[in-house]
Order: sequence, then structure tokens, then C-alpha cells
Amino acid sequence: MKRALLPIIGLLGLAAGCTVGPRYSRPAAVTPAPDAWKTQPPWEQAAPKDSIPKGAWWQIFHDPALDSYEQQLLQANQSLVAARDRLGQARSLARVSTAEMFPQLSVDPSALRERGSGNRPLNGAEPTVVNGSVTSVRPFTQNIFTVPFTLNYEADLFGRVRRNVEAANASLQSTAADLQNVQLVLTAELAADYFTLRELDAEYQVVQESVGYQRKGLDLVNHRHEGGAASGLEVAQQAALLDSTLSQLSLVQQSRAQFEHAIAVLVGQPASVFSVPIAPLRDAPPQVPLGVPSDVLERRPDISSAERVMAFQNAQVGIARTAFYPHITLSGSGGLESKDLASLFNASSFIWSLGADALEPIIQGGRNRANLAAARAAYDQSVANYRQSVLTAFQQVEDGISNLSTLSEALGTQSAAVEDARRALTIANNRYVGGVTTYLDVITAQTTLLTNQRLATQLLGQQMVSSVFLVKALGGGWDASEINHEQVHPQPGQILQP
Repeated sequence: MKRALLPIIGLLGLAAGCTVGPRYSRPAAVTPAPDAWKTQPPWEQAAPKDSIPKGAWWQIFHDPALDSYEQQLLQANQSLVAARDRLGQARSLARVSTAEMFPQLSVDPSALRERGSGNRPLNGAEPTVVNGSVTSVRPFTQNIFTVPFTLNYEADLFGRVRRNVEAANASLQSTAADLQNVQLVLTAELAADYFTLRELDAEYQVVQESVGYQRKGLDLVNHRHEGGAASGLEVAQQAALLDSTLSQLSLVQQSRAQFEHAIAVLVGQPASVFSVPIAPLRDAPPQVPLGVPSDVLERRPDISSAERVMAFQNAQVGIARTAFYPHITLSGSGGLESKDLASLFNASSFIWSLGADALEPIIQGGRNRANLAAARAAYDQSVANYRQSVLTAFQQVEDGISNLSTLSEALGTQSAAVEDARRALTIANNRYVGGVTTYLDVITAQTTLLTNQRLATQLLGQQMVSSVFLVKALGGGWDASEINHEQVHPQPGQILQP
């Protein structure tokens, strides 16, 4: 018996290191890879030692209130909680794949009492005579007690199980990168909503100030009208302008409320009990360290997720290849069987069997070939998706840099426009008081100043939001190496685990 098993054991040992299918190597993202960003940022490049803070990338804005909201999001956002649960599920499923590397042992005890029919078929047995009557067989009643153990093990000759573990680890790491991407998207959305809300606070302040000097203008026109120096038309024109500005003030409040509600959802609180104190936006956006385009491949979690999907699909090609090779299964069973419970544990009640099964597909109607072709096509698709995600990332970074450059120039000229509009209003007021011009010039100057002030405030808010999206496009300080620890390996202790 032992000599008969030796050749089989030797063959298994020689084939154990064989793994069919292609070895994974990350394909090139784009050719040729750009050496630098096309658009020049509106600031000097940061020193090499400067970088986006790891994890808490929003700290680059030095806003304690934003830091607090981001921490609330990390703890209570339900979409982020769901993503963490998906990662926990992926870890468990990855551990399932390693179970196939160990023997599977099961026990199935049973107790049976049965009666056999006296009229059952002979099946070659001689008939018997009972009380002068011929009968085929005697009826019987018996007990059967069994305690069988079954042991099965698939020899991983051609790497099917190892490819499954490889695929499971790639899927696990992809899910880990997805979690980081969800976190990046949510924290960026919170920061963008926060700075938009702050811009609306500043805009509200601008409109409120405009309401103040328009009220003074209305008082001035009313006094002049009472003195006969101004017409009723001028009073009506100034009153109409004031009412229109008050309407704008209400619309700004409405927009602010919507962003406040959006922030409440992001930080996991009911909108009805959540509020953000008013604090106008006054700071300029920070300098964002860009690095070089190739850094984006390691910084962005969505790209890392796409790359891990390629590794998963590559392993699936290997699994499809193993279908063309024999599947060797070693099995053994043993246990106790007796018709009487008292003798169940006697030596004579012991039963056992050993066997091996070799399944070699010969004719499958093209199933295995089609599965292999499908796996290769899925891999090619994952490569295309990966390259598309890289190109999209480059576009988003270039868009962010371009937006900041354009907004920086626009804000500079718009600040000058505000000063020009303010000076024009002063001149129009002086000319009106001096009787040189009509009050329509004053109203026009007031409208122009308000429009330019609001636009300048909006441009500053857009700068801050564009900075957020640029940091998001760069990956938020994340690094692909952070998911390397997310993998499972067969552990010796698993052999005794249920």
C-alpha cells in the first residue's frame, strides 16, 4: 500500500510548484508618460519636502472649523461606514479562498433502525420455506449505528487554488482602495460645500452692506423729494433697487441653507438640528504641491483600485487555464459502524477507505476554451479601464491647475473692477448732489458696485473650491503602498478551524 502511494506522492511534490497562466505585470498606463504638467500654477512650486498631509489632507487649508467637520464625517458618515463594512466583508471572503489549501474533514454520525420486507426481491438469493409456504426472503429488523469521518484534499498541482488566493487578495486590495476613494470623495465634497457656504456668508455680508447704503440713498432721495429737489420717479427708482437687493439677500440665505443641510448629511447629523455659524470667507487658497504626473499613479485610490482589478482579472485567466489540466483529489474515510450501540466502539467496528480521483476534461463542447477567452477579454477590458482612469486623472489635475490660474487672474482684475465701481459711485453721488446729473446715474453705479463685489466674492469662493478639487485630483496625500498590508495568507492554524 505504501509503495503504491509513493509514486503518487512524488508526482504531487514535483507538480506542487507549477502554476499555469500568465504572471501579472502592471501594464504601462500611457505612452509616452508626461514629464510635467502642461499648465503652470499661479504660485511657486513647493519645496520637495512639502506635501499634502497624509489622510487629513484638508489641514492644508488651516481651518479649525473644517477640521472639526471632517473628523465628524470620518466618524459618522453612513456611506463611509458602509464602505468600511464592504472592506470587512472582502477580508472574510479572501480568507475563504485560503481554506481550499487545507484538507477538509467532516463527521456525519447517524443512528438508524429499519425493517426489511419479507417480499423484497431475491437478487439471486435462494428461496426459503416457512410453515410449508415458499417465501423469497425473511423479513428482518435491525439497527445501524455509524460514526463516519471523511477527509478530502485537492492537490493544487497546477495552481488553481493559489490563483484563487491571488485573485482574492487583488479583490481585497481593490476594495481597500475603493474605501479610500469613497473617503476622499466624501471629504472633498464636504470641503467644497464648506467653502461654498463660507463664500455665501461673505456674499451675504456684501449684499447686506449694499442694502445699508441703498437705504441711506433712499433716505437722501426722500429728503430731497420733500424739499422739492428730487422727483417722485427718483424715489421710486431707489426704492425698486432696494427691494431688488433685499430679494437677492433672501436668495443668498436660501442657497446657504441648502449647503448647510448638505454638510449636515455628510457629517451624519439631521439637517433640522444642525447649523454652521456664520464666518465669511476671507483667506486665499493655499499652495498645493503638485509633484510630477507619474506621482498620480501612486496617489489616487481610484487608479490603484483599477490596477488591482487588472491583477484580479489576470488571476482569473490563470484559473481558466487550470480547467484544461487534471484535477487530482485525494480522499479518505473512516469511522465506526455497528448494528449494536454497545459494540460500536469495538475494534471490529472500524471501517476505512482511501482513494484518489483524477478528473481530466477531454470533450467539453468548447466550454473551457470559451471561459478562457472570456477571462482574457475581461482582463483586456480592465487594462483599458485602468488606462482610461489614468487619462481622466491627468485631465482632472490639468483642469484644476488651469482653473486656479484663470481664477487668480480674474480675481486680480475683478478686485480692480470693484475699486473702479466704488469710485464711480462716489463720483455719481457727488454729481447728483451737485445737480449735474440725474439720480439714475447713482442707481446704475450702485448696481454696478454690488454686481462687481458679488462677483469678486464668488471668484474667491471658486478659488477655494478649485483648490479642494485639485487636492482631490492629486489623491489627497494618499499612497498606493497603504493597501499592501491588505492581503491574506494560509495560516497553519486554519487546519484545525471549522
